[in-house]
Amino acid sequence: MAAASARFNHVWVGTETGILKGVDLQRKKAANFTATGQPQREAAVSALCWGAGGETQILVGCSDRTVRRFGTEEGAFQGQRRCPGGEGAFRGLAQADGTLITCVDSGVLRVWPSDDKEASSDPLLELRVGPGVCRMRQDPAHPHMVATGGKENALKVWDLQGSEEPLFRAKNVRNDWLNLRVPIWDQDIHFIPGSHKLVTCTGYHQVRVYDPASPQRRPVLETTYGEYPLTAMTLTPGGNSVIVGNTHGQLAEIDFRQGRLLGCLKGLAGSVRGLQCHPSKPLLASCGLDRVLRIHRIRNPRGLEHKVYLKSPLNCLLLSGRENWEDQLEEPQEPSEEPPEDSEVDELWASLEAAAKRKLPRADQTLRAPGIQKRKKCPRAASPLVPSPL
Repeated sequence: MAAASARFNHVWVGTETGILKGVDLQRKKAANFTATGQPQREAAVSALCWGAGGETQILVGCSDRTVRRFGTEEGAFQGQRRCPGGEGAFRGLAQADGTLITCVDSGVLRVWPSDDKEASSDPLLELRVGPGVCRMRQDPAHPHMVATGGKENALKVWDLQGSEEPLFRAKNVRNDWLNLRVPIWDQDIHFIPGSHKLVTCTGYHQVRVYDPASPQRRPVLETTYGEYPLTAMTLTPGGNSVIVGNTHGQLAEIDFRQGRLLGCLKGLAGSVRGLQCHPSKPLLASCGLDRVLRIHRIRNPRGLEHKVYLKSPLNCLLLSGRENWEDQLEEPQEPSEEPPEDSEVDELWASLEAAAKRKLPRADQTLRAPGIQKRKKCPRAASPLVPSPL
């Protein structure tokens, strides 16, 4: 797809091979964008968010600790910033008041100036949020507020304009019926719109709701779904339920007001890595390790609307919030100049095709040594009848 048509893409997906993919669902086309022109696994895309210009700019967090700016109007990368400090991949990326907010797996949260100069490597603010972070999430209503959580790292809410101590620190639930401690593993976090509450999903298939205004720091509501770890979560357009996905590709909508299951969605074949609902339409975008981007309709009738195979394992996605998906302007036809896809995947499929065309020898010929002829079976001679003694 031509670079000029990047603004028509409905979904942006980050891959394990360091490629940013733009998908146009109406034309059933996907375009590849890379900063270097070649896929790089060491620069795998681990986080995506919209930039300061709204949906005209995408911030791409890569595993090599660089945050690249991509312009959707130009269809090209416009700059990058090196964000050192801590260990592990980006677990969250956000933009607030002209600053860049990053958080890595080891628990180092930093606020950076908005410029892309490599020399200015000193952050404006640094917080230690605890090791084993799985997710950092920004509050859309208050961009200077973020929440963090992870494995043995309880939910915390931070004010980046206030003190270095969290505004809210969740308390673990009580011991189980055997009086054993319940482990902590928050995989995803969302701020519930119109309130101060937060909802989390855990690696132990639990969905919990926290209320920082409540006297207790434990969850005010808890429910479970399935038997496998929940890996991703998103709020529905109404804001009264969440959709969760687990490591077996199962999707379910849960009403967090009552803790009951509203319905399930089918079609995924691998671990879910990214989920996002459209802000106003009843549409859900999902991606994962099965390398397929899917768009489901989450209101009756539920079902699969679009399905696009993207060749590489998918880590995260951004769904466009525009209303006029079908109303698109005509674009000039230009020759497509896409960077090469993952070479390992292409070589694998080429070898499979060559193996399928190769004629295999018959099984009876391979089992018999060369030069030895198969002996014919001779009918057994009938044995003479011997009279039985009287």
